[in-house]
Amino acid sequence: MAKTVKIKLVRSAINRTQRQKDTVKALGLRRMNHTIEKEATPQVMGMIAKVQHLVEVVE
Repeated sequence: MAKTVKIKLVRSAINRTQRQKDTVKALGLRRMNHTIEKEATPQVMGMIAKVQHLVEVVE
């Protein structure tokens, strides 16, 4: 079974670059304190790294 990570949006994407907003949207996060569970693939981990100041990761 693949390892999963829980990702929670803890800071707003308002006043961020469009690239960061698109990354948050691509992760599937819609609003503050929204939590999702994704597989820990290299692509997802790279997206998390790009917006690490906006999200909280629970492995």
